[in-house]
Amino acid sequence: MTGRFVEVVDRVHVLTEPVLDVNVTLVVGDGAALVVDTLSTAAQAADLAAAIRSITTAPCTVVNTHHHFDHCFGNAVLAADPPRPVYAHERAAAALRDPDRLRREAYAEVLAGWPELAPAVAGTALLAPTHPVGTEARLDVGGRRVLLRHPGPGHTDGDLVVHVPDADVLVAGDLVEQSGPPAFEDAYPLRWPEALTDVLRLTTPATVVIPGHGTPVDVAFVREQRRQLAELAGRIRAGHSDGVPPERIAADAPFGPRAALVAVHRGYAELGPATA
Repeated sequence: MTGRFVEVVDRVHVLTEPVLDVNVTLVVGDGAALVVDTLSTAAQAADLAAAIRSITTAPCTVVNTHHHFDHCFGNAVLAADPPRPVYAHERAAAALRDPDRLRREAYAEVLAGWPELAPAVAGTALLAPTHPVGTEARLDVGGRRVLLRHPGPGHTDGDLVVHVPDADVLVAGDLVEQSGPPAFEDAYPLRWPEALTDVLRLTTPATVVIPGHGTPVDVAFVREQRRQLAELAGRIRAGHSDGVPPERIAADAPFGPRAALVAVHRGYAELGPATA
């Protein structure tokens, strides 16, 4: 059963799905609404739709922060009938046009960690975004200005953040993580710090930042996560240059050896063969 929405600032509500701690954000305007991310399965999305209706009956535009299953597999329930706009970065939109591959990858991931979700994930009908975004898109959500921005590769190559300036809220997707370490399986660890630098340009000292997973955080939390990511990127570059095995770099790196080892392998692959 999906959780319930909590209003974090004026007409901006956050629902945290309990199994994966993934966040859905609902921005309510006058006669219109915006829902950011759609959860993992059709059943979760149906519960999410009911939770949205408890807040507003206005038609919803959908945004996917990226293409991972826990953020977009509910698109069809929320936006297929009747058809509603679905925004995502153009690379995330391209990934969602290959539903068989995404379902296979998601099934393997949830089978290892959350086997109770696996059959539902494998059987979910996917809906690709209708409105691909390059660098930026600006929306009017019932009189509220909303900015969608791609800050560059970070958690994936197709992340979007959602900025609601009148509420001083920024929805960061998995570019910012609170309930666990950043996930590097599809990441660009050498460029992630730059992406967060771009994200931070949208903030003020009072901005509420909604991470992909966990509780809302402040700007100081994001700055510290950016510092840790920059430290990790520096270690990766130095280790690659010196021919240090990835396990040694990861052993005492930020975010712990398990997450860091994935980042080191990704970073080494991006840097290519070490020079003599």
